[in-house]
Amino acid sequence: MSIRGGNFIDELRSTENSRIGLYALLLAGIAFYLFPVETAVMTMFKTESAFARTLPFAPPGADGFTLDALSTAWNTLRPGLINSLLMAIPATIMSALLGSLTAYGLTTISWRGQVGVVVLIIAGIFIPYQAVLVPLSQFWFRVFPGLAEGFINTLFGFITGGSWQYPSRNGYVQLLQLSVTHAAYGIPICTLLFRSYYQSISEEMIEAARLDGASAFSIYRNIILPLSLPMFAVTLIYQFTQVYNDLLFALVLINEPASQVATQRLAALTGGVVQSFNTTMAGAIVAALPTLLVYIVFGEQFAKGVAGE
Repeated sequence: MSIRGGNFIDELRSTENSRIGLYALLLAGIAFYLFPVETAVMTMFKTESAFARTLPFAPPGADGFTLDALSTAWNTLRPGLINSLLMAIPATIMSALLGSLTAYGLTTISWRGQVGVVVLIIAGIFIPYQAVLVPLSQFWFRVFPGLAEGFINTLFGFITGGSWQYPSRNGYVQLLQLSVTHAAYGIPICTLLFRSYYQSISEEMIEAARLDGASAFSIYRNIILPLSLPMFAVTLIYQFTQVYNDLLFALVLINEPASQVATQRLAALTGGVVQSFNTTMAGAIVAALPTLLVYIVFGEQFAKGVAGE
């Protein structure tokens, strides 16, 4: 009994030591990844002189604390934050919904040429942004205005008298074009994510619904869509982060100062000959708040979607 009891105690101690080592490793990893964030927060509340005489990660003293950098960053980025949300939210929802519908048609419905379409969609994921900048700008600046004008004059000529003109590329039009661009570019990756998720859904359940006379749309609405909520959280978080943080498409499609998005205003905030590090860090924190809130709101569903639950 004493030998068995001694073995049990040794195993228990070994298990506790393993957990302590695991927790220590996790804490070290958390500290490593949060260290830049802590440095940014500390720098944000420092005056320029306090930043120059203290370590970046050290908290500001009583004489070095200020909110001027945060106020400047907020006033500069606030219009861009609103524009980014007006652009990113519709693009995210559109790409996730269209990706779900496309994946449903490529997974649970059999039709000729299905494999070829899947290959084309996967290929669309690997097309770099830089490769489409020229045709994208040509489309929105030259091709689309002519198509829109011809369409409106043809269908609604009896109302407009054929005098309708494509509106100038004002702020709202530019944000709409940027939103549509991101939605179209995000459909392939959303389709691939949803397709891998739908392949794990029981085929017997879908077949039973078909035997009961349910249509393809009814199956999607009543069965597939409710089961897709975790994957919707994954795609919404991923796509919103990609769209919100993009700068390249915004620089190409938006040239009105009033319609600039957050990344454009953040880039302007960090420019200049003399760098104001406290203002730059404050701008980075303010610009990151929307994506952080999205992760907090959809975090539980995101974990379920990644786990395939």
